[in-house]
Amino acid sequence: MAVRPAAAAPVEEAEAFLAAHPEIVAFDLVLIDANGIARGKMLRRHELLPLFKNGRHLPGSILGLDVSGEDVEETGLVWSDGDADRRGWPIAGSLNRLPWTTPPRGEVRVMLHELDGQPMAADPRHALARQDAALRAMDLAPAAAFELEFYLFDRGATTDGRPRPALLPLSGDRPHAIQVYGVDDLDRMEPFVDAVYRAAEAQKLPVETLISEYAPGQYELTLHHRPDVLAAADDLVMLKRLLRAVALRHGMIASFMAKPVAGCAGSGMHLHASVAGADGRNRFADIDGDLAPLLKHAIAGLLATAEEAALVFAPHANSWRRFAAASYAPTQPTWGTNNRSVAVRVPAGAAETRHLEHRWAGVDANPYLVATAVLAGMRHGIEARLDPGAPATGNGYAAAASTALPPDWRSAIVAAERSDFLKRALGERLHTVFLALKRAEYLKLAAEVTPAERSQLLDLI
Repeated sequence: MAVRPAAAAPVEEAEAFLAAHPEIVAFDLVLIDANGIARGKMLRRHELLPLFKNGRHLPGSILGLDVSGEDVEETGLVWSDGDADRRGWPIAGSLNRLPWTTPPRGEVRVMLHELDGQPMAADPRHALARQDAALRAMDLAPAAAFELEFYLFDRGATTDGRPRPALLPLSGDRPHAIQVYGVDDLDRMEPFVDAVYRAAEAQKLPVETLISEYAPGQYELTLHHRPDVLAAADDLVMLKRLLRAVALRHGMIASFMAKPVAGCAGSGMHLHASVAGADGRNRFADIDGDLAPLLKHAIAGLLATAEEAALVFAPHANSWRRFAAASYAPTQPTWGTNNRSVAVRVPAGAAETRHLEHRWAGVDANPYLVATAVLAGMRHGIEARLDPGAPATGNGYAAAASTALPPDWRSAIVAAERSDFLKRALGERLHTVFLALKRAEYLKLAAEVTPAERSQLLDLI
């Protein structure tokens, strides 16, 4: 018999939800894999209570799938493991309704555990929970919020196969200029925007500011900060699913590729983070008009571990197309205050709300793994009392850095393979699984003959 883990959501949560929502006929059971992809099953209404009471068997190989959903035997989770079942247990507070569905459906997210109740070590959410617990053991409670950049494209195919910015619903116009921070284009998106905010409100998702970003059809949504970093990562997972679903119902594609269009801005997933002491006060708050030493140590830790953790922040071949000078994406491990040309930024604002903004990750990264690597890097800097050096001023792209980012995806895979830091941050099992997936994806993509290759070489060489 499976052992119920202490972190599993209480049965009373499901009982109250079913009583309050008699209209819901089915539930999406969702587990987030190492690539940040939602996988699972659709349950009928009568199956929800047994899930909360006893958990639900899921194959461990669900966490050994590459980005295209194929088994990767090298993860150790497929045939060498006998494709053994683990047990999915509901995450407290994750039971929600999907307001865009007809007939109405709900959603419940699960975390994977071994049958004896221990966390399944390849589940990314458990890795983040461990890093959160490690900081809390130092009387430092992480608070966090994500920003999400994305594109809206037409669903229809084009003759050249390139995505086109989605039509603005009110005017029928297609965005063709950058118009960063333009409010008129946001107004012309009103039916879609209204649907997004209504769905977020129904899901109690703390979605805040919408911005027209630095390319035609590119936007940004911010999330309110959480005193619980796990909840902040959950928010990001929910928001991506919400945007994809609402866009689909408005004839659009919400794209979370890091660089979907050549020559246009890439899409990032910035993480804002701070830590509170046992008294609840922000330990990154300024001291005597200067940045707190603890904040500087945390920044230094992120810079020192940048190369080793780069694969987490840029996990796909396409991720590396995002990094370019003067692109608002960092190209080297630098930091600065009130400066968007650096990798770790200390935003302007009230002294008591001081925090860091980690700008490396693309929107294609897994938020649980991103937050895991960020917390681990901060903790490394704090424990070793590292010094980040002088902040970059002016154009951070021209500043010198003591360390460097890997130049490409393959180099990032090698750096991650060799990294004791990343192995400790993720845990040995997840490190093995994540690297096996990235190696398999690299080899699969490297074997492809692309249209660009044929167009350049087919009848010319």
